[in-house]
Amino acid sequence: MKPLLSALSLTTALTAPGLALAEPVTFTTTLNSYGGQGAYLALYVTDDSGTYVGSLWMAGGKSKYYKHLSEWYRLTGGNSAEVNGITGASVGSGRTLEITLDLSDALFDAGYTLHVDASVEDFRDSPNDVTVPLTREGAGQPVSGRMYVSSLTYNM
Repeated sequence: MKPLLSALSLTTALTAPGLALAEPVTFTTTLNSYGGQGAYLALYVTDDSGTYVGSLWMAGGKSKYYKHLSEWYRLTGGNSAEVNGITGASVGSGRTLEITLDLSDALFDAGYTLHVDASVEDFRDSPNDVTVPLTREGAGQPVSGRMYVSSLTYNM
C-alpha cells in the first residue's frame, strides 16, 4: 500500500460505510523535564514485519528538522508529504501532547506497533523513544519512554 494512502486510511479511519469501523483514540504523551527547547515528536505505525504503514502526528512544524527523527525519517525517506495536514507545535519540556484521532479498529490486536521518535535541539535524538503494540488490552496502560518521553497512554 502506498504510504500516503496508508496514512490517510489511518487518520480518516476508513469512515466510508462497509469498509471498516473506526473509533476515536486519544494519545497522551507526557515529556520529562529535560531543560531544553521544545521536542519534535513523530507518532507513526509499523506492521508486524516492521514496515512503515503511516504517520499519525508530527509535533513540530519545520521540515528541516525532521531528519533528526531518524527512524521515522529512514522509514519514510524524509517525505514531508507523510505529515501534510497532521502537524502541530513542538512540545515543551515537562509538557503534554494530547491528540485524538479516528483510527480503524483493524489496527488493534493485529500486529501493528505505535512508535514515537523524539528530537530536541542541541540534545541527542531519540529514535523509538516509545514503541508499543496497538492492542485493546494496552489501552489506558502508560508506557515509559527511553529519553524525552516520560509516558505515553492511548485510550479508546
